[in-house]
Amino acid sequence: MTATTSDGAPVVADGIVVVDKPAGLTSHTVVARIRRLAGTRKVGHAGTLDPMATGVLVVGLNRATRLLGHLQLADKSYDATVLLGAATTTDDAEGEILTTAPVDGVTAEAIEAAVSRFRGEISQVPSKVSAIKVDGRRAYERVRAGEEVALKARSVTVSRYDVLDVRPGPSGLAVDISVDCSSGTYIRALARDLGAELGVGGHLTALRRTRVGSFDLSVAHTLESLAQSFAWLPIAEVAAGTFPRYDADAEQAAAIRTGRPLSGVKLPAGQTAMFDPTGTFLALYEAHGPVAKPTAVFVG
Repeated sequence: MTATTSDGAPVVADGIVVVDKPAGLTSHTVVARIRRLAGTRKVGHAGTLDPMATGVLVVGLNRATRLLGHLQLADKSYDATVLLGAATTTDDAEGEILTTAPVDGVTAEAIEAAVSRFRGEISQVPSKVSAIKVDGRRAYERVRAGEEVALKARSVTVSRYDVLDVRPGPSGLAVDISVDCSSGTYIRALARDLGAELGVGGHLTALRRTRVGSFDLSVAHTLESLAQSFAWLPIAEVAAGTFPRYDADAEQAAAIRTGRPLSGVKLPAGQTAMFDPTGTFLALYEAHGPVAKPTAVFVG
């Protein structure tokens, strides 16, 4: 959706912007730019991307910032390039090289066999330069301050891990991969662990997020295009496309607006988007036995 005032400034209500983040910018910087473009301070994002990474960053505007926490954004997809033959301090190309090894004996068959060990539910130690907090401070802050950081392994799910291409790199063997995974999976750690499994070391040289939940690159906009014409998905459209829909009558809508429980309303399992007779998105409700109760109200 795109709308402007008479002087050309965007008129932005509650909604979602899917940004195709460029390399070199932090997610925080992207949010700051969206604030200026949208003319609102109430902007937040879901799923941080590192500065070197590009691709899908889901940004909420105004009341839709509260909707972000209810959207199914746990499953993500990435395209990436791993360079085998060198391990780095950050598990990516921005770090210092720790070790190098010849890759002459590494075959495509060996790479595929190693990759297969990282499919499904796996135990993964996050990268030391992740945003995980250690005693109140981000791990990457401690690493950059010269501290040694030890992070605990966590269970993540890699539902797809495909090898797309294997080719000679500038100083090793470049492996293009495509991954579907659960939230909390670190692609840098997959690169590191693939190199370790093959005994030659490895690190990430390129990363592009192609999907977050139901939002993919087909609905993403560059910052340049948003500066020319600010486009967003209205909150009602996002809610209707994400959750089961219930169209309330006028009496029910009045109760929903104030977050009151509804009796005698049958809702499916999970959250349901509640709309008033005019099509305005009001709230998310959940069934609790014979009573429907609110999980979040977005009006009033």
